[in-house]
Amino acid sequence: MYQISWEEDDFELPDGVKKMGHSMPNCGKTYLMYHGTSQANANLIMRNGFRQSQKGMLGPGVYLSRDLNKASRYPLDLPESKRVVLRVKVNVGNVIAINSQYHRRQYTWHDARYGEVFDTAWCPPNCGMTRSGLEEDCVWDPQRIEVVDCIYPKQRGSPSGYSGYSGYK
Repeated sequence: MYQISWEEDDFELPDGVKKMGHSMPNCGKTYLMYHGTSQANANLIMRNGFRQSQKGMLGPGVYLSRDLNKASRYPLDLPESKRVVLRVKVNVGNVIAINSQYHRRQYTWHDARYGEVFDTAWCPPNCGMTRSGLEEDCVWDPQRIEVVDCIYPKQRGSPSGYSGYSGYK
C-alpha cells in the first residue's frame, strides 16, 4: 500500500509574483495560485487556456487557491493518485472578500448592476464558506491566469518505488 503526498519542488518565483499566506490578496498584484484537476483537463488547459466554471459557491469563474492543500483535493470524485495541480500566476485585479455564506455579493461580485465590479472573489480561511476551512479564490477572466507548471502526486511506499515528479508531462 502506498500513500500520496503533494509537494512542491523548490523553485524561484517568477519576476513580480508573490506567494502569500492567509491575508487578502492586494488589488492589482500577481500571485502564485493552484488549480486541482484531472490529467486530461490539465492537458486541455495547457493547450487552450482556462475556461470559466459555470457553477460554484461564487458563481461563474475559475476556481483557484493559494493553498496547495486546497487545490490537491480536486476534483473530489477522482482518486488522489489521478489528480494534478496546476501552478499558475494570477493577476488578481480588483479583489472582494466574500467572508460569509449569503454575502450580498456572493454571486454578483463581477456584475456592474450590483455596484463595484471585481475581478477576483476571495474567501478567507475559516470564514464558513468552505467545508475545509481553506481559502479559495474565483477569478472572473481566465485571461488573468497563466500556467507555470504541473505538480503531480508523489507516491510513498509503493512496491515499484515510484516517487512521482513535477513539471509538464
